[in-house]
Amino acid sequence: MRFPGTPIGPLDYHRRLPLRLILISSLIFLYLPILTLVAFSFNDSRRNIVWHGFTLKYYQKAFADSELMLAFGNSLSIALFSTLISTVLGTMAGYLLWRFRFGGKTALEGTLAMPIVIPEICMGVAMMAFVARIGWPQDLPWPLNLSAITAAHIAFCFPFAAIVIRARMESFNRQLAEAARDLGATEFQTFRDVVAPHMKPGIVAGALLGFTLSLDDFVITFFTSGPNSITFPVKIYSMVRFSVTPEVNAASTILIILTVALTAIALRIQRRYPIAGV
Repeated sequence: MRFPGTPIGPLDYHRRLPLRLILISSLIFLYLPILTLVAFSFNDSRRNIVWHGFTLKYYQKAFADSELMLAFGNSLSIALFSTLISTVLGTMAGYLLWRFRFGGKTALEGTLAMPIVIPEICMGVAMMAFVARIGWPQDLPWPLNLSAITAAHIAFCFPFAAIVIRARMESFNRQLAEAARDLGATEFQTFRDVVAPHMKPGIVAGALLGFTLSLDDFVITFFTSGPNSITFPVKIYSMVRFSVTPEVNAASTILIILTVALTAIALRIQRRYPIAGV
């Protein structure tokens, strides 16, 4: 047994060397393709297998592509609307499952987890059948033409927010709420002044998770999108079908940077307000 602060001996070093090699190999396997994609987005060549020099012209072409920028705007709009609604629904569901005991609670928890555990393609086919069955209108002005995709993303994202928020509430000391009620606070005042501040980091983390999932989603969007509601991932897929050009790499890099930035924000919030403690 080695205590904290004790120097690592030669034997411990040799024991940890295989684990370090496995870790480094795994990181290279996971992140080298992403780094290659980012690097070749600056390649001054139409062929991605040959490096001809550094350039930013493909980023300029990507931002000058009106269809690509429209798809990017559609993805941002869908992500914003679905995040707002799914966070509200997830907050209510997470608080309900934590606060109350009622019959069928286990069944409700299982139903809530279904969009998370079932294959995403099944979710996409189910949402496509639902939209077709109820006759969801397609020829609507922007942003109403994105409503079918937004509804599908809400159904997919809000269980993630609910799980994160409920996990945050497991560390809440219920005696604080009881003390507030004993001092004369109403149920709403107790929730606003005692419960909600503790819940806030979970709400923010759930919202960021939902936004990232919505922005990156392809399968569900592909099955529920119409001819006038192309999103950024679907547009990139249509570009890749012909060839992987530097414009595709540049567009993918933009999406990666945005996703990484949101993930960094979520990790920063979790470091400041750890879910495991008060």
